[in-house]
Amino acid sequence: MTRLARLLLASMLALAGSGVAAQAADPVAIAIDTPGICGKDAVLNRIASRFHHQVLNVPNLPNVGISDFYRISESKYQPRIPGERPIERRYCHAKADLTDGRTHDVWYVIERPAGFAGIGSNVEFCVSGFDRWKVYDGRCRVLRPALW
Repeated sequence: MTRLARLLLASMLALAGSGVAAQAADPVAIAIDTPGICGKDAVLNRIASRFHHQVLNVPNLPNVGISDFYRISESKYQPRIPGERPIERRYCHAKADLTDGRTHDVWYVIERPAGFAGIGSNVEFCVSGFDRWKVYDGRCRVLRPALW
């Protein structure tokens, strides 16, 4: 059972046993796992747009699109270290619902500063089952962070 589920269960049992009704403004739990930059609309829209381009231009891929992202999380953060590592990287993972009704894992990395001419950010992504030419190795392995 997850930490959040245990906290919610304990809170409900405590409230039920005490005879005190919870008020709407009473905090029951606080989510600590926020997707941060991994869940930004600009990042997710860029992935969906580039995925649409990919399925239209790579032979033998089904003509589907991404309809929704969920369970978005940051799995690893590599800070920029001057003189050693000039680019900050955030490794992210999400589930994506496709227009054909199926769900696929999406692995992506956000790199800054790595946009055009070193300005802005760059997003590299891989949707499991759609890397026909194995650009990111089998099952998107290149974009999955290695353990610390």
